[in-house]
Amino acid sequence: MTPQLPDTRHDATASRSGILGVLGGMGPLATVDFFAKLVALTPAGADAGHVPVLVASLPQIPPRVPAIVDAGASPLPALLAVRDRLVAGGATLIAMPCNTAHHWYDALAHGGPPMLHIADAAIVALRRLNAPPARIGLVATAGTLASAFYQHRLAAAGYESVLPDDDDLARDIVPAIVAVKAGRLHAGGEGFVRAARALRGRGADAVILACTEVPPAIAAVGLPGDVPCVDATEALAAACVAAWREGRL
Repeated sequence: MTPQLPDTRHDATASRSGILGVLGGMGPLATVDFFAKLVALTPAGADAGHVPVLVASLPQIPPRVPAIVDAGASPLPALLAVRDRLVAGGATLIAMPCNTAHHWYDALAHGGPPMLHIADAAIVALRRLNAPPARIGLVATAGTLASAFYQHRLAAAGYESVLPDDDDLARDIVPAIVAVKAGRLHAGGEGFVRAARALRGRGADAVILACTEVPPAIAAVGLPGDVPCVDATEALAAACVAAWREGRL
């Protein structure tokens, strides 16, 4: 007997057009984490109700942090090439599950389809957790901190930023990122939790997990109950779902 497929003719999502392009691979696990959250957050009753997605996971994009803080090779040409591949495949909205790469957001958003900003999405989620004024810690790379797009956007939204110091970066955050990229999630999670608690100890009312390596690592050890956190990856996924449901793809 031929199986009966769900009738989606009257599903509002079935008539929506557009494709989400995911500019990923920075790193691969972060891209997988984003995609899993995108699927989990989509209120679909059948396959056709999910967000149509093209994922480009290209880990060979040059490192972002050295390009920002050490005058290393710029990843922008590679980022633009991946964006253009997504556009050629039909992408009508771009999301990039890498915080540090948003240093090049303006260049990537110019001349292409609309592109969501991960920090803007995180602040939307933050408002539900802590209304301004509040002090917000950032667990982030040195590149993201130097770029300061989180600090600027938080200030515009009425928040004060609490940043990791050099010791936090050297002792906890950088080794944790290295551990996650090597597949050692538990070790990475322990470092990120220490960094989040250090920010909390310096007066942060809440903490944004502003590096996409952080959420899967913290999930491996358990989210600390004493530190209110916003998962920027989850916030970006939620923004993508909202764009799909509102016909903005």
